Amino acid sequence: MSQPETPNIQALSTEVSQLRQELQLRDQLVQQLSQELFRLVKGNTSFIPQRTDSESEYDLNQLEALREQLQAVEEQVTFYQEQITSRDSEIHQLRQSVQELTDRSRMLEQVVQELPQIYRRKFEERMAPVRDKVAILQRENRQLQAELQSVSYRLALKTRNSSHSGIDLPNFSSPIPGEANLSAHQNI
Repeated sequence: MSQPETPNIQALSTEVSQLRQELQLRDQLVQQLSQELFRLVKGNTSFIPQRTDSESEYDLNQLEALREQLQAVEEQVTFYQEQITSRDSEIHQLRQSVQELTDRSRMLEQVVQELPQIYRRKFEERMAPVRDKVAILQRENRQLQAELQSVSYRLALKTRNSSHSGIDLPNFSSPIPGEANLSAHQNI
């Protein structure tokens, strides 16, 4: 994950905690206000002061103002709750994406670490037939060299034997079948 997103998550987290504190404070104010209203409206029945019309009107105006304030506070609470819910959802999504990216990063690191072994294994697999072929060719080469040496040796012996005995001429002591007829014709 890149660096700019991390401060964004921290800023959102800070803002969410501030909103929660404000919401808690407002909840306390609403609680106190509702308790005060309850005490005023339904409170002590033994002590009901006699009021004049102007005081009653003043109290009604105050009560109306308090109701409006309460409604405004409730609307703000609702608004902040929606914002908190939205931010919580956004934070949850960001955390999920951070987790997914972390998992993917770990997986890629593992793949990168395994690559040399994979390439080495693949290279060995490709080299095995080549090594076998080279071994076969070397064996054939040794065999052919041995045969060549044997032939060279025999040829050298034959050459040496023929050079010591002189020129190897055919032996004419035995008549050649066609030659007897030829000499008979010459005598005639």
